[in-house]
Amino acid sequence: MHARAPGGVKSEDMRYLVRAKLKPGGEQKLLQAIENETLGQGSVAEGEYLRNMKDARLSADGTARWVEVCYCPTPLEEERPYWEEHFELSKIQDAHDRRKCRDQNGSEPWACGECDCTERLEKKLAETGKSFLQAIKRMS
Repeated sequence: MHARAPGGVKSEDMRYLVRAKLKPGGEQKLLQAIENETLGQGSVAEGEYLRNMKDARLSADGTARWVEVCYCPTPLEEERPYWEEHFELSKIQDAHDRRKCRDQNGSEPWACGECDCTERLEKKLAETGKSFLQAIKRMS
């Protein structure tokens, strides 16, 4: 059984590992949206976008990587248009085994908001590559 969002929409409360490449020449536009706190403005998840960029890491292959909490029935359904303004999304995958997810197994609806299921992955990411935010500040 899944939680129901307002209006009866089924929640797919999950965490995803997102890999994306910044669109060529988009550093200044993205940095301005982050600094003005307008990134994701209008989205129900707008604060999540700023947290994602603060935590994002730049890998040697030039992709930004971050863990994102998403409540959409399709992964990043709500967030995709906001991210695609700045990024080419290259891979979105489960960041946690769905069988162990408390929302997915019905033991705790909307569990991802306060869950620590990706803590190990997020710590590993934090030690990988460079800070994406610092990298785009240097690029602009």
